[in-house]
Amino acid sequence: MSKFTKEMVDDYAKKLLISLTDEENKMVLDEFEYIDESINVINKIEGIEKVEPMTHTLDDFTFELREDEVEESIPIEELLRNADETDGREIEVVKVVGE
Repeated sequence: MSKFTKEMVDDYAKKLLISLTDEENKMVLDEFEYIDESINVINKIEGIEKVEPMTHTLDDFTFELREDEVEESIPIEELLRNADETDGREIEVVKVVGE
């Protein structure tokens, strides 16, 4: 498998609509290098290929859904008093993704 490169990280960042400084790019590359080293250590464990992947960290994990219970809600007008800008029953927020 090939190593991640600065160009690859920049390309992925661009696809995610973010920009990285050279320092941030290096930090990402260093992190991928650490991950690669960790995977190499794991792959050296004898018999690792025979281990079944887990879907949860606990072998005996079970869950039960609780019954729906109707509870009194806080009136929307009271909740909207905490917002700086509103439009009817909606909160206006600053656009965070560029065009």
